Amino acid sequence: MPLTFRPARPSEHALLKKMIVDCFEPITWFKTADQKYGPMNGLDWRARWDLRLAKIFATQIILVGEQDGEILACATGTYDPATAMGFVDLLAVVAASQGSGLGREMLRGIIAHFQQMGAVYAHLDCLTTNEVANRLYAAEGFDKAMQSIRWIKKI
Repeated sequence: MPLTFRPARPSEHALLKKMIVDCFEPITWFKTADQKYGPMNGLDWRARWDLRLAKIFATQIILVGEQDGEILACATGTYDPATAMGFVDLLAVVAASQGSGLGREMLRGIIAHFQQMGAVYAHLDCLTTNEVANRLYAAEGFDKAMQSIRWIKKI
């Protein structure tokens, strides 16, 4: 059964936060920074994710994908009408459903949402070490525009 898409409700933010943190925990550079430097200014990686997600929930489009009323995936992002660009920020699938194609469906869902808003382009960033996601984006027709390195220095 395919996912149906709709905007998230504020009452669902706690559920979405857990899903997103669970998805990103194995790959987040926030955790890598903690391993090297310890908590930053007293905030460990989870606290920094809390701050990031609070801002996302306050400012971004948050779309959920559900089956039979159960939220199984979500995506967040913004739309810039000046450039007709939809920016996908986060894409997450509940742990029990990962690898089942729901990430692909959710990606297509947020892109369709952006298209309805007038988007002609879609943009996203992904860590080079996130091989599963990078294979998905390549398979979905995204072109690698640039690679970057995230540098950190304790000063």
